Amino acid sequence: MALPLYCDNARFNRQICHYLIHMKDPIETAELLSFTRTVESKSLSRAASELGLPRATISRRLARLEERLRVRLLKRTTRRLTVTDAGEAFYAHAKRVLEAVQQAEESLSQREGEVRGELRVSVPPLANAQLRNHIAKFVARYPEVRLSIQFSSSYADLLSGACDVALRASPRLEPGLVARTVARSRLTCVASPAYLAAHGTPKTPADLKRHRCLMGFARGEIPDTEWPLEDGSRVRLSGSFFSNDIGMLIEAARQGLGLALLPDLVSAPDLKSGALVQVLEGVVGTESRVSIVYAERAFLPPQVRAFVDELSRWVASDLVGREIETHARPSTKKGAKNSLARRQASE
Repeated sequence: MALPLYCDNARFNRQICHYLIHMKDPIETAELLSFTRTVESKSLSRAASELGLPRATISRRLARLEERLRVRLLKRTTRRLTVTDAGEAFYAHAKRVLEAVQQAEESLSQREGEVRGELRVSVPPLANAQLRNHIAKFVARYPEVRLSIQFSSSYADLLSGACDVALRASPRLEPGLVARTVARSRLTCVASPAYLAAHGTPKTPADLKRHRCLMGFARGEIPDTEWPLEDGSRVRLSGSFFSNDIGMLIEAARQGLGLALLPDLVSAPDLKSGALVQVLEGVVGTESRVSIVYAERAFLPPQVRAFVDELSRWVASDLVGREIETHARPSTKKGAKNSLARRQASE
């Protein structure tokens, strides 16, 4: 019998549960682990290396899994590995099964007061030295935790189980995630004095369309095409430079390459020194939350909880985080002029 696949998730859940329960030759967790790690690493060799097993062992487990299910999960060639539609559907359920097994094991560790197990974390590439220090302290405090840190501007997929904890600066949160807000700042429009002297200072959001705008990436993946306005609307921009690295955007703004929309968390030192100045204050920008994010679960693994607590301690002790508050409130003295500027944003 081939594995039944349906577009409707609820129906598929019932079918696959019934199928797995009544299998004469039940699937082993080792096979599920080999499959999910291969999908995530997109390579048999990398999966074998991560699991500390020979490549041939991973290959045999995958072949045995496909034979049990009687469906092709992966397409393998000498140069490329791709996941089939059936494999994509099965991957989500395999992750849930492995997560349940892991939670069962970790519940014993929690009862014994021990923190152990695998922990995968995603943090922005502009993490400061103090955050790195706290991560090192966490590793020293919990030697039984196998910690993997990925520095990336892209949003890690927490719901798929590819990552356990992420540090994000975003006003939005996907359904199914839990966020502990640890700091609030604002996105503000800034430029170097040299750029403004050469190109003039924009007076309205519509003026931005005639300026060189340094754009980031939405979710760290897709080039931005808009900037938010304080009244909740947005102004559409073509942009002259794009980067998903906020450090690159800061440097480009310092070098006079254009206007940038930056969080107070990183722009405050340059604003204080005069290397950058704020423009369209109270008109362009929005609040941004710095949050520790993880998937919503009935049982939170102890290593996840311990790491979330460690990140919270970093924020509480970080002087830069406290400095954000002094720059977080936009000026409200522009009154009617701001209202006129906002109306012109859609021109």
